[in-house]
Amino acid sequence: MNDPPPSKHAEKARRAASDPRRPGADCKAEPGSFMPVVDRARCEAKGDCVLVCPYDVFAVRRIDDQDFAALGFLSKLKVIAHGKKSSYTVNAGACRACGLCVVACPEDAIALVRADAVRG
Repeated sequence: MNDPPPSKHAEKARRAASDPRRPGADCKAEPGSFMPVVDRARCEAKGDCVLVCPYDVFAVRRIDDQDFAALGFLSKLKVIAHGKKSSYTVNAGACRACGLCVVACPEDAIALVRADAVRG
């Protein structure tokens, strides 16, 4: 198996890779077998997930109206305070479950789940 491509921020990726809470280690899952799920109520759109992901799974952008409407009152205030942005998994099918995003997220807003659990 080839090594993963480099992350956009090498130092953050190194710190995340050495975190003992990291759920994956070798990025060996089949693409699409796991999906990162973002908890919009926790996400502050800091973008660490974008910087450490070697597979370009994430993007930070304006939160969708439907996602914003689903938030509770306090979460809506938090999202507004952070520029009405959130992280999205724009390329979730490329995820290899390395877990860098999970440990790099300062808000613990990302979880890796089996893709079949999300779909069915």
